[in-house]
Amino acid sequence: MIRVSLLLICLVGSSYCLYGPGDDVVELTPSNFHKLVIDSNELWLVEFYAPWCGHCQALTPEWKKAATALKGVVKVGAVNADEHKGLGGQYGVQGFPTIKVFGADKFKPTDYQGPRTAQGIVDSAISSVTSMVKTRLSGGKSSGGGKSSGDSKDVVELTDSNFDEKVLKSDDMWLVEFYAPWCGHCKNLAPHWASAATELKGKVKLGALDATVHTVMASRYGIRGFPTIKFFPAGKKDQEGIEYDGGRTSGDIVRWALDKLAENIPPPEVEQLTDSTVLKKACDDHQLCIVSVLPHILDCQSKCRNNYLEVLKRLADKYKKQMWGWVWSEAGQQTELEQSLEMGGFGWPALAAVNSRKMKFSLLKGAFSESGINEFLRDLSFGKGSTAPLKNAKLPEVNSVEKWDGKDGVLQVDDDIDLSDVDLDEKEEL
Repeated sequence: MIRVSLLLICLVGSSYCLYGPGDDVVELTPSNFHKLVIDSNELWLVEFYAPWCGHCQALTPEWKKAATALKGVVKVGAVNADEHKGLGGQYGVQGFPTIKVFGADKFKPTDYQGPRTAQGIVDSAISSVTSMVKTRLSGGKSSGGGKSSGDSKDVVELTDSNFDEKVLKSDDMWLVEFYAPWCGHCKNLAPHWASAATELKGKVKLGALDATVHTVMASRYGIRGFPTIKFFPAGKKDQEGIEYDGGRTSGDIVRWALDKLAENIPPPEVEQLTDSTVLKKACDDHQLCIVSVLPHILDCQSKCRNNYLEVLKRLADKYKKQMWGWVWSEAGQQTELEQSLEMGGFGWPALAAVNSRKMKFSLLKGAFSESGINEFLRDLSFGKGSTAPLKNAKLPEVNSVEKWDGKDGVLQVDDDIDLSDVDLDEKEEL
């Protein structure tokens, strides 16, 4: 009966399925992660896991053993990234378990690539601690403690004179903090604002304006309390700004901004593979690229092909927040790519997701339908699904082909055949 009760607890998603209060592994959540890890001067090993993940379950006893051995030397934590997807997404977690090392620079954790044994984990941790201590001894700075404004360089300083040009006339998305230097809440927000600015660099811009000095802008936006945060969407700006209604930790700010970014960005294009640059752009510039191979135009004319493309476009829109790349080709045009992704065994059309950074791929084995592909992509977005290594550990070369003109296929006839000399009379019977 006790075993059945424990099983039910695990089935409802409790994070204690793998780690409990009695373990030396620290349970990390969005509410305590920044305070315990980012604000810490200690080295942290953090596992991002899912309770249902078999590899995570196999790692659990080794992770606990390593945590006990490292107690007082290195902090060992775990994040249920299936429950706290935003926290996992913040650190680019795509599969389970993923282990990150938060060392001297807490804003730039590194991936743990060592053995999944207690001894291997301990050895790697001791090596990382030694490296961090040597860095400090040589005068290097640690980003732990969260009190430094070392990353504040990514926060744009705004004034009465540059606000219109930098914010309102730009095509970028902005979050702007109006603050007062004497404000305690502003001081508490500062390290989180700086951290979020660094993580959102290249996606969303974060600015700060001293409202006690630059009173023109403070008056324009009716600033009455500090800090006040305003959101300015990409493209044409709302002169009034939109009130920010998210939390005040770096994780809260990043998640809120990325949600707004996803709402405002257009869906990705589903591009035909006409040359190698298309594949490179789709796969090298994104965490994953979705590669589809559609039937030959003679087997599936324009109406049929456009139906398939519409399905892909709708799904690209649905999963645009993932910022994946999307490409397609006609069966037989890119045979080397098809072989590399083990396509063709289930017939055409076919689809695969490629991770060019890890040189792995996952092949759709279910139906090539909107529901079938959606289920496949949903699993990928949660870090589920089986993967296989790319042939030769690299993306193959892509043939240069003509872009599809949108028309039906026409069977080619050889115009050089001359039938004028052919005797079509009936042959004499023998």
